[in-house]
Amino acid sequence: MAGKRNLTIQLEDDVIRKAKVLAARRDTSVSALIARELTRLVAEDDAYQAAKQRAVERLGAGYHLGGPPYPSRDELHDRQRA
Repeated sequence: MAGKRNLTIQLEDDVIRKAKVLAARRDTSVSALIARELTRLVAEDDAYQAAKQRAVERLGAGYHLGGPPYPSRDELHDRQRA
């Protein structure tokens, strides 16, 4: 299990004041508010990267969209000329 570590950030005084008010309204601390938001952002990015990787793998495999097998380029150009 991963441990927790402290992180120091610098914010404008006005942002800190408003963050304290917001945290108080939500009955939490500024630290918990920031930790929750960063955790959400990291999880959201992880999910996006995983979805992107799956999409790239699917594109690499290609899709069969139906229809008959089409002649190759060489077969098309080997036809008899009149």
